[in-house]
Amino acid sequence: MGGEQYQGSDGITYQTDSLVLGDNKGTIYEAIKGSQDSALFQSYRFGDLTIQQPVENGSYEVTFKFVEPENPAIGERVFDVYAQGQLVIDELDIKLARDGKNKSELVRAVHDVTVTDGLLNIELKASKGQAILNALVVRKTTTTSVEIQSSNDWELVWNDEFDYEGKPDPSKWSYDIWPAGKVNDEDQTYTDLLENVQVKDGNLIITAHKEDYGNAKYTSGRIHSQGKGDLLYGRVEVRAKLPKGQGTWSAIWMLPSDPFKYETTCSQDEDWQGNSTCDAWPNSGEIDIMEHVGYDMQTIHGTVHNKAYYWVNSEQRKASFEGETVDQAFHVYSIEWTPEHIIVFFDETPYFFYSNESTGWEAWPFDHPYHVILNLAIGGSWGRAGGPIDDSIFPVSMEVDYVRVFKPLPGKN
Repeated sequence: MGGEQYQGSDGITYQTDSLVLGDNKGTIYEAIKGSQDSALFQSYRFGDLTIQQPVENGSYEVTFKFVEPENPAIGERVFDVYAQGQLVIDELDIKLARDGKNKSELVRAVHDVTVTDGLLNIELKASKGQAILNALVVRKTTTTSVEIQSSNDWELVWNDEFDYEGKPDPSKWSYDIWPAGKVNDEDQTYTDLLENVQVKDGNLIITAHKEDYGNAKYTSGRIHSQGKGDLLYGRVEVRAKLPKGQGTWSAIWMLPSDPFKYETTCSQDEDWQGNSTCDAWPNSGEIDIMEHVGYDMQTIHGTVHNKAYYWVNSEQRKASFEGETVDQAFHVYSIEWTPEHIIVFFDETPYFFYSNESTGWEAWPFDHPYHVILNLAIGGSWGRAGGPIDDSIFPVSMEVDYVRVFKPLPGKN
């Protein structure tokens, strides 16, 4: 928007816009943080915007790309985004959505944009200040998970369909049994109690309760597949329904099975999680397939963490998806991971792309096996960011229908 054609690190050719909107173009002359495509974000359009593009009738996925060009206070630039007359992003404040960081990339994706009259219509309308837009990507709706399973590109190598009752299969899963506050200032204690982690009626159910237990006021569950379902490159998909309520922080994610691969300050085999003197994290990496906080129900997040790019240096690489029914229906959260890139999907809509820059382990520690983690945290630094924990929501659960791990067949990426 407002700039020249650009070739993205994601392989997309971003065309220059052809809007007839007068001279409402802006340029940012500083480097943009949190992006592998800084130049793409240095031009933008501002004001109430209407974008109309002839397209074939059908269903589309639209990814919007923003950066805050100035340094306003939170709340001084707020706008809505509409697609085909429907509100798809409500009261967006770029700086607030980017954790208060200035000039950092923000990516938001939506799907089920249905065109019936041959014209894609996008509108941005401000309630405070002026709306802005740096770029957008429009794709026809992509394949389904069922097609992925039966395709000729992937081989299923590890899975749990949760077609049994009781505790999670011990040949596939282990528990983290932790006190409150061990990581992320979380308020719950993690247990191996059946009331917190149970397989029932074809689903894994992780339930948080309001109860005094150990040093905590809440209990919940966290399980992982380390040493039992490790993966180096491939596809992971998890079909899940997420909890609702302020204070919840649910996650489907991956950590390195050898957390000391790229550490520089740790003693081998020490307890590294929640350890401020050991740099196993972020050095050895983290891949977040899905994170969700209950005070922001409509937003799903995909993220990678590493030494070069994480929240401390305002360079976090991440993107978000607008998914308003995540507590009412099951959705598929997945990644595809190759030696060249990581792509995060919501219901097969790709919304976050991270490329291997080939600059070393600091930016790409994703060259050794990882494992899957499923957990429901309560409170913590992010879960409480929207306000205090709502004690009226308990008990509250995350349900998982299946976890499937695929390897690419020979000759396939």
